[in-house]
Amino acid sequence: MSLAHTTSKTGPRAVVRVIRGQATSDGAGVRLTRLLGHETIELADPFLMLDHFDNDQSSDYIGGFPSHPHRGFETVTYMLAGRIRHGDNKDHSGVIDAGDVQWMTAGSGIVHSEMPEQEAGLMRGFQLWVNLAARDKMTPAAYRELPTAEIPVEAREAGVSLKVIAGSTDHGTVGPIDSGATAARFFDIRLAPGARLEEMVPPDLNALLVVYDGQVAVEGTDVAAVNVAILDDGGAVRVENTGTVEAGLLLIAGRPLGEPVAWGGPFVMNTREEVMQAARDFQAGKF
Repeated sequence: MSLAHTTSKTGPRAVVRVIRGQATSDGAGVRLTRLLGHETIELADPFLMLDHFDNDQSSDYIGGFPSHPHRGFETVTYMLAGRIRHGDNKDHSGVIDAGDVQWMTAGSGIVHSEMPEQEAGLMRGFQLWVNLAARDKMTPAAYRELPTAEIPVEAREAGVSLKVIAGSTDHGTVGPIDSGATAARFFDIRLAPGARLEEMVPPDLNALLVVYDGQVAVEGTDVAAVNVAILDDGGAVRVENTGTVEAGLLLIAGRPLGEPVAWGGPFVMNTREEVMQAARDFQAGKF
């Protein structure tokens, strides 16, 4: 059971834990910060991993992520700056630019690559791994590319906006992605200095905030960029920009699956045997 749902509370959500993340590298030497990972599986269920990349030196990203397999979960890539080209063995290909989103369901298996479509300049964004329910892990692989122009932006009171990528807001704006069993919500929020947001999130969803620009306060806890705030159970998420510059943050929420997690590199299943079978299937060319 996730820590965020060990009590029954309907008031505003407070901060359980603030996570700074760890500097690391992945792919062919891409420098990034890992904000969620193995140690946060229960806290953040159904979200497995969250990476933030923010590099203005091409040597820190030019190697990209050459061809590699996945099974058993979904990946969400959200670009803030720069361009990445996706290609996979299911004949999907495309370039995502600043503000665009790629939502890929690895399902029963996919082999893909993500390579920079630039040789210089800033590359900044996030990649989130969303677990799939046991019954969905062997669903056919799928890929969806969302240009920023097709993603609705909800403007509220002065200085508050929400870009709605997945799920729906409590004001009724519906994003283009429906994640099924995990009921994922993925909003990119901008707050002017002094602006406040209150957004209701159903109490059966785990919720977290990722502050990537500026600083905010959440029920008395200050959270500055770049940090993740894991929220407890409850209803409303209340956020205030306490800084002097515009704040940027992601509100990510989802229904915890409460299922065993067996994680072996690029495969996330429910048992070790299923992970080993995924490796065998990949080696046998069955993806």
